[in-house]
Amino acid sequence: MHRLRRAPGLGARLAFENRRGLSEVYNESICNARDADSLVFVHDDVWLEDYFLCDRVAEGLRAFDVIGVAGNRRRLPRQPSWAFVNTGLAWDDPAHLSGSVAHGPHPFGVVNHFGPTPAACELLDGVFLATSAATLKRSGLLFDTRFSFHFYDLDFCRTARKLGLSLGTWPVCITHQSRGAFGSPQWAEMYRAYLDKWGD
Repeated sequence: MHRLRRAPGLGARLAFENRRGLSEVYNESICNARDADSLVFVHDDVWLEDYFLCDRVAEGLRAFDVIGVAGNRRRLPRQPSWAFVNTGLAWDDPAHLSGSVAHGPHPFGVVNHFGPTPAACELLDGVFLATSAATLKRSGLLFDTRFSFHFYDLDFCRTARKLGLSLGTWPVCITHQSRGAFGSPQWAEMYRAYLDKWGD
């Protein structure tokens, strides 16, 4: 956060050693937010490296209701992630992907470019999501607490689109340590719950 210490009006709500689901933690922030607030939901293993973060978020939210750093411009039936098209974790055609994320065990990791940014999307990667409190409260959009650490992002995006909100990628510089726990037993359990809710 030291790169952002001079950003005016920036506040942080941290969940140390969190055992609650991300959806529950995020919803708590939504309920406590003022209508004028912009909200950024980000994983705890992410370095926020863009010292123009507040400007980037403000610009992005003038173009879309919800923004992320990576996403997919389409959604296929039973798609288990923004990037993968099946449970075998096969990547979607790059023609449909958008955004960039750096990965690695240290800040300023190796950048993975998925596709042109910005772009309107159907699904966004939950590693970084931003929207305004006013948009959430006006639409009634919240995170579904049945999805604790997996599929909360896909469910959030699909609910947002169902409510008529726009999603898009926006250029924001971050490094993400983890590449996710795709294929784990917990992930598979949440995938079944996701399909039970949405059907496809």
